[in-house]
Amino acid sequence: MSQPSTTTSAGPEQGAELAAARAAYEQLRTRGLSLDLTRGKPSPEQLDLSDALLTILQPGDVRAADGTDCRNYGGLQGLAELRAVFAGLLDVPADQLFACGNASLTVMHDVVAHAMLAVLPGAKQRWADEDEVRFLCPVPGYDRHFTICDRFGITMVPVPLTGEGPDMDVVEELVAADPRIKGMWCVPKYSNPSGESYSDETVRRLAAMPTAAPDFRLFWDNAYAVHHLTDDRTPLLPVLAACEEAGHPDRAFVFASTSKITAAGAGVAFLGSSPANMAWYARLAAAQTIGPDKVNQLRHARFFTDAAAVETHMERHRELLEPRFAAVYEVLERELGPLGIATWTRPLGGYFVSLEVPEGCASEVVRLAKEAGIALTPAGAAFPGGNDPRDSQIRLAPSFPSVDEVRSAMEGVAVCVRLAAAERAAA
Repeated sequence: MSQPSTTTSAGPEQGAELAAARAAYEQLRTRGLSLDLTRGKPSPEQLDLSDALLTILQPGDVRAADGTDCRNYGGLQGLAELRAVFAGLLDVPADQLFACGNASLTVMHDVVAHAMLAVLPGAKQRWADEDEVRFLCPVPGYDRHFTICDRFGITMVPVPLTGEGPDMDVVEELVAADPRIKGMWCVPKYSNPSGESYSDETVRRLAAMPTAAPDFRLFWDNAYAVHHLTDDRTPLLPVLAACEEAGHPDRAFVFASTSKITAAGAGVAFLGSSPANMAWYARLAAAQTIGPDKVNQLRHARFFTDAAAVETHMERHRELLEPRFAAVYEVLERELGPLGIATWTRPLGGYFVSLEVPEGCASEVVRLAKEAGIALTPAGAAFPGGNDPRDSQIRLAPSFPSVDEVRSAMEGVAVCVRLAAAERAAA
């Protein structure tokens, strides 16, 4: 679970604080910074951890464990040995797991497209034949999920997060009453950007809840399944098993990838679901491809011989990430903590810190930061339509810059928060 920082002390007198904040900001602008905290990209040092992938296969070494020549067509489900490595980490039986191309986002897009154009198991008709399709979107959430909905004209219904996942009282009421709600985006572990993980109770309720739409699906984007930042290995109840136990075996599609494990642009994506859903997907995917890049999958299978090797590798990632996150906390606590004008998360895993500034100030903080040479994710990006109704949430992505750059960027962000808050208080 994400741990919010507590900041409760009162700020200084408004006039003096505004003058001091403006002076600090003018000094910031003279520094000529060029820093970027916009996206959760692995740093070059993290990418270097997987450089052995570039040489792990030698000429003639092209056969999988079952003798498959990985250079040739076929094998729509992907290499069995790679699926075996990740099956346990993703809590999906290996025979219900596809190893696909390089990006889980592509697979999510394709599953939505297929549901638009072909009848899902349990559905009465294609989603394209419905008068309207709606998705529940826990907020703050992942902006690229919202882009997929925009792409297909899907109406997004925001749902608040509670610290243990979406507000299930709200979710259950909505899905029980509205047959137009066909899906729900979920980042169930170390959520982007809040950092929270879904509790066992939340997962069970999602699996068991009655839905007005017989073809309702959970789009379970388990992007950060092994991306820990502390010794606390937050457990996540296996959603496919929970759905099957609740009598809804076809309810969830599970997505994941190695994009923040090995090479961000040359990894392997995974899709897991029920046998019925997987047969449906296989039939439709066969119209797109004769098989995935099995050479890349073989490289990954040789690099990761088992799940323990993945976990050891992720410890090396943690060694690089943890100091960057520590720099974020250090600066925020020093610069904003005594003022009581912001709160922030301390995630146990994942790639982001969620910063909450005074209501109505997030857009101004981002604007001020940009003018000072610090690029932040646009305010509102974590909400459907880019509309944060409180204009208070900012996503911080400290993974790519160096530790010193993270510290400099956060010192600048703190100056911008102080100025935006002081100007609003004085208005």
